[in-house]
Amino acid sequence: MKPRVARQPWTLRKRLLAILLLLLAAVSLAVGVLSVAILHASLVDRVDEQLRSAVDRGRGADIFTAPGDPGSDAGPLLRVPGQAPGTIGALVYGGVTVSSGYLDEAGQVTRLDDAQQNALAEVVGTLEPTTVDLGELGSYRASYRPILTNGTDVGSNGAALVIALPLADVESTSMQLAITIAVVGFLGIVTAIVVGSWLINGSLAPLRRLTQTAREVSELPLDRGEVALSQRVPESTTEVGQLGAAFNRMLGHVSSALTSREASERKVRQFVADASHELRTPLASIRGYSELTRRSGETLPTDAAHALGRIESESVRMTELVDDLLLLARLDEGRELDRSAVDLSAIVVDAVSDAAAAGQDHHWDLDLPPEPVEVVGDSPRLRQVLGNLLANARVHTPAGTRVTTTLAVDDGVVHLVVADDGPGIDAAVRESLFERFARGDSSRSRAAGSTGLGLAIVEAVVHAHHGTVSVESEPGDTRFIVKLSGSGLDA
Repeated sequence: MKPRVARQPWTLRKRLLAILLLLLAAVSLAVGVLSVAILHASLVDRVDEQLRSAVDRGRGADIFTAPGDPGSDAGPLLRVPGQAPGTIGALVYGGVTVSSGYLDEAGQVTRLDDAQQNALAEVVGTLEPTTVDLGELGSYRASYRPILTNGTDVGSNGAALVIALPLADVESTSMQLAITIAVVGFLGIVTAIVVGSWLINGSLAPLRRLTQTAREVSELPLDRGEVALSQRVPESTTEVGQLGAAFNRMLGHVSSALTSREASERKVRQFVADASHELRTPLASIRGYSELTRRSGETLPTDAAHALGRIESESVRMTELVDDLLLLARLDEGRELDRSAVDLSAIVVDAVSDAAAAGQDHHWDLDLPPEPVEVVGDSPRLRQVLGNLLANARVHTPAGTRVTTTLAVDDGVVHLVVADDGPGIDAAVRESLFERFARGDSSRSRAAGSTGLGLAIVEAVVHAHHGTVSVESEPGDTRFIVKLSGSGLDA
């Protein structure tokens, strides 16, 4: 069974145009039907007046000597002066038509067939003129009157005459009016489609400008750096104009909030950068004095030597932390990295070799394309990205884990993947893995006391190269995927 495809909702333009056409069609239909009905009724009333005159003329004719006389003839009532061609007359006695005739254009009287005579006989007894169908002759308007024989009214004996006039002209005129209204209505609907589309498009133009402005705002990089929301839409007193005014006020509010946020973040970044810069000198001094004391010729107590060693190692660790914070602060400020041609294949080979020397209890695999892969970017920072990813795999996976580094190019996009078959990363910390000072130690096999800045630096450097970094993890398969364009940084 094929799945049902959801119907797309109509746009506002289509709905307005459909409503306009439906209203126009309904009004045109109502006016047309009412006009044709009124005209038809008026024409039928005119025929009824003519019919009464024709009946009066036929009633005064000397038709026969006695009711039911076989020699009776309907010709005299049709040949009286004033009877129009197409008039039908019939003599009815006791509910039976005894004689009938049709007056043609040449003034000749033609006898009617039995079905037509029976239809005329049914008219007797009706109070008002009646429409009857006479087959090939079409529709007629018929009326009856008692007849006179030798000046005597014999209607009480069941003798009557029936006169009928054709409705062909009435039906033809009504049909012509109906066709005319239909054609005019159709042309009116076509005109309404053209003019209505133009008017609706003009009326919805401010709404389209509002949509375009919202689309432009949605494409602005609002997550970092200074934000200048200069986009605005025209305002007016219409409903759409009022919506535009509200939208402009919202943009102004958002712009003010983002400006305040950027000012606050700039102060924090400046503080971090200044503090990191200022801490480098005392840390270097602490490290230098501890190394100088250990290398002096004097013999130090065991506890003092151990304390100096710890001071030196922690100063090294603090120096690395300060350098990382200073790098992140500079990247947050949007400082451009060095741009030059970088042989990424060579960087991968060197980084994996260094990781293999540092983590001899792991298995290190390398998968490179046959041709060197080059990008435009900052070579030291790209080395740092790969070094952090490999160090992350080494530190947070147990001994014997296999770490595979893959480099490939697909449609001009460089894919750098660091995968391991370790225990994986807990889904609870996966979303915050690239945040600063985030630690995923609880999801790995062992802890190493990392600062939690390694993956944050990876993300910041990759974004500075206009690339992306993501992670996919499940038990036995964790993959960090870096994607860079073949040209590295934008020109």
